[in-house]
Amino acid sequence: MFRLYRAIWRASAGRQVILILLSLAVAALAAVPLEFQRDIINHLTSADVGVERLLTLGAGMMAVILLSLALKWVLGYRAGTLGEDLIRLIRQRLLVRAADLNQTGESFRKGTMSTAVSAEAEELGKFAGGAFSDPVVQIGTLISVIGYISSTQPGLGLIAFSMILPQIIIVLVSQRRVNVFVAERVRILRNSTDRLTTEDIEAVSTDIDALFDDIYETRRRMFIWKLSAKFLLSVINGAGTVGILMLGGWLVLQGRTDVGTVVAATSGLTRIQGPTAFLIAFYRQVSANRIKFELMLELFGPDPERYRRPRNKKDRT
Repeated sequence: MFRLYRAIWRASAGRQVILILLSLAVAALAAVPLEFQRDIINHLTSADVGVERLLTLGAGMMAVILLSLALKWVLGYRAGTLGEDLIRLIRQRLLVRAADLNQTGESFRKGTMSTAVSAEAEELGKFAGGAFSDPVVQIGTLISVIGYISSTQPGLGLIAFSMILPQIIIVLVSQRRVNVFVAERVRILRNSTDRLTTEDIEAVSTDIDALFDDIYETRRRMFIWKLSAKFLLSVINGAGTVGILMLGGWLVLQGRTDVGTVVAATSGLTRIQGPTAFLIAFYRQVSANRIKFELMLELFGPDPERYRRPRNKKDRT
């Protein structure tokens, strides 16, 4: 994983710093709407009800939401264009490598090279665009929201925090097995595309068909592991929601907290589930792209550093 991230940082360090700063700004605003929500609900249930105060709180909440959405738009645009630029860069380097092999008369696997240029380069490039900013946004959001809930009611914050650890364990265990299937699938797919480039396609059609069956079986086993992990994660999220409602309701009945805090904590739990689910998916994406990155390096031979800069003046990284 560190080798993949080092390569991404070398190719786009300056632009990644800007994306990280934007991500921190988005994360810092994540819990602010919850405070407005809490104040609005408590204002409605208090004896001192004023329309002017209510409108002020609503306007403030909407202003924060609009600012957060604007920052997310800029972040998404810059990350997307960076990803596309890196896709172009990878394809340029693969093209240079293929040209070098052709000039020296060395044989190379045309099917594998075609797959790398068309599909694998796009997957790696898209991932690289948000490789740093995406986890910063989501981790920052988790810290911001859990910190807010804990500051208003420590017991509710503890429930929110306790949901994260078991989900991490489940993902780590299941993803190790899924990684094996990912590597196996890529190798099988490359092998099949290489055989499709042979002149006597009829002679190898049976073998290629068998490889397609192997790909299906590999994906089937991946689905079992992924869906089982998803089921357990959903159970944990459901239990967390019930736990916060039960504990929050008890604290309200005991006069130890207010309704606005419970509602804000429940909404905060929903905000936590989104980043948690994203980080789980992101970890899986990192694992899969690490394998694809290592397999792609094999195409560059024993000296991949030779192709760090393509022979193209349009390269801006």
